[in-house]
Amino acid sequence: MSESWFPYEPSKPVKLISPVVLAYIGDAIYEVAVRQYVISRPNLRPNHLHRAATGLVSAKAQSKLLGLLEPELTDEEKNIIRQGRNAKSGTIPKNADVLEYRHATAFECLIGYLYYTGQQARMQELIHSGIQQMER
Repeated sequence: MSESWFPYEPSKPVKLISPVVLAYIGDAIYEVAVRQYVISRPNLRPNHLHRAATGLVSAKAQSKLLGLLEPELTDEEKNIIRQGRNAKSGTIPKNADVLEYRHATAFECLIGYLYYTGQQARMQELIHSGIQQMER
């Protein structure tokens, strides 16, 4: 955990953390990555930043991003994706269909898993690749 952003380790070993909890932290990490990305672009008007970020962090966008990344994933990562996709979150999506929502949760679960297992470089690689593919 020495590569985490803050000194707060999870209360359990990563393998015992619920996929929904991994998605919870993964959602926040991905949101920060997207915000950093849109701020790196030339147009810094707040309204433009918000629209650009929303286009990458919505459940629909994350579901599509996961589909684009699928060929790049290892077997271990595909297993984490499967666990995240099958997790029961107890909430009903507002702006996405159930399948998109489950795929978005799976993507966030993977990001959370990579974060908590100290695989920062891999996490950054997948996020960067996904954003680049989405922007094409």
